[in-house]
Amino acid sequence: MSAWLDEVFPVHKPIIGMCHLPALPGDPGFDKSVGMEGIIAHARKEIGALQEGGVDGILISNEFSLPYLTHTDPITAISMARVIGEVRDQLAVPFGVNVLWDAVASIDLAVATGAAFVREVFTGVYASDFGMWDTNVGRTARHRKTVDAEKVRLLFNIVPEAASYVAARDLAQLTRSTVFNCVPDGLCVSGLTAGAPTDTSTLKTVKEHAGSVPVFVNTGVRPDTLEESIQFADAGIVGTFFKKDGKFENDVDVARVKDLMSVAIAVR
Repeated sequence: MSAWLDEVFPVHKPIIGMCHLPALPGDPGFDKSVGMEGIIAHARKEIGALQEGGVDGILISNEFSLPYLTHTDPITAISMARVIGEVRDQLAVPFGVNVLWDAVASIDLAVATGAAFVREVFTGVYASDFGMWDTNVGRTARHRKTVDAEKVRLLFNIVPEAASYVAARDLAQLTRSTVFNCVPDGLCVSGLTAGAPTDTSTLKTVKEHAGSVPVFVNTGVRPDTLEESIQFADAGIVGTFFKKDGKFENDVDVARVKDLMSVAIAVR
């Protein structure tokens, strides 16, 4: 396994909890009656609940900026930077950021806030719910160099949510070519949408062909699936299960975080 994962996280097979920000200024669902102060208060509450529950890391994303853009407006990353700046003193675990679905904006936000990693779709061309979705990993890699973000670890979504590759590609071949051509710091394996189960056979295939690159199970992690998933994954990212009643739109429930983390500790 890559040494960087051990350097960032002090535990074996860390579990990263999602802090889902409400809709931001410019988003269709933005609630101007609560404004930025309401978003900041929500982030503080979510981070507090995740850390009380014992997560090993936190990934902050604009999950409720639906429907997503593949090239975001500047206000999105600027708003997220404001939120993270306000809550930075509360963060006691390593954190990452994700500006859905804009790789360059995610890297810029990580540099501005001191995030250790970003999760994004960095490579590939897709037919998606958001239209034709193209990427330019070479340009993104050069932008990373330009803004001195070499220490920001890039987690590549190898099976993007709500999208399919334009050209059918074998997953084993895709994993090998991504690792060789794009030099990812990690590979994230997902189900169809947030909270959807990640197929174990898909995880196994990616792990077998990823070499020393860490593999993250990216969606659908629950106490009853964690042990099976984590035998093939080097880390897990959890969002929906941590919410009250396991519903994506609800707030984080400390008891559910503790339930899953107790399983994670037992199977490490």
